[in-house]
Amino acid sequence: MPTPLPLPRLIVTGHTDEGRSTFISDGAPQRVRTVEERPGYRVSNLWALFDSPAAINDPDRVAEVAGLAPPPRGSLIRIIDYPPEPADPVERERMFKAMFSKLFPDGRHLPPDAVHPGMHTTESVDYAIVLKGELYAVMEEGEKLMRAGDVLIQRGTAHAWSNRSNEFARICFVLIDGQR
Repeated sequence: MPTPLPLPRLIVTGHTDEGRSTFISDGAPQRVRTVEERPGYRVSNLWALFDSPAAINDPDRVAEVAGLAPPPRGSLIRIIDYPPEPADPVERERMFKAMFSKLFPDGRHLPPDAVHPGMHTTESVDYAIVLKGELYAVMEEGEKLMRAGDVLIQRGTAHAWSNRSNEFARICFVLIDGQR
C-alpha cells in the first residue's frame, strides 16, 4: 500500500477582546474517523455550522456530527483520504459495507446491484474539491475522472467515489443541508 497522507492542518481565526483579528487555533482536526476494514481510509471532519445564516462567532460543534449528513439547516466541511480501491469486487464490497455501516449509517445506500458498492444519496448540496490524486465520481449513468483542482457540485444525486490509482487521493467536501 502507498504511504498514507498526513492529517490536514486546520487553522481557525477569531477576534481578540478588543475586536482585532487573530488566530484561535492551528493544528490537526479533532474529529478524525477511520474504519479497520478499509485501511488508510480517513474522514477528517473540520467544522460544522448548525444554522444559516451562520453566527460568525459560533464555537466548533463538529463533535456533534455523527454520520454522513450535515446538521439540519447547517453545513459541514470534511476532508476524506481515499486509499486505492481493491480490484477484487468481493473485497471492495466488503470494505464499503463496513465503512458505511460503521461511519455513515445515515447515508441512503443503493441496492446491492448498484453500479458501485459505495453508491448512496444524501439530502444535501455538496461541493467536492479534489486536493490530491485522482478519483472517479460515479453516477448511476456515467462517471468522470477528477484530478487535483477539479470541483464537482453534488446535488442530492446517487453517487460513489472510486480511487482506481495506485496512490492516495484527498478530497474536500462542503456539505450544505438541502431539501427536495
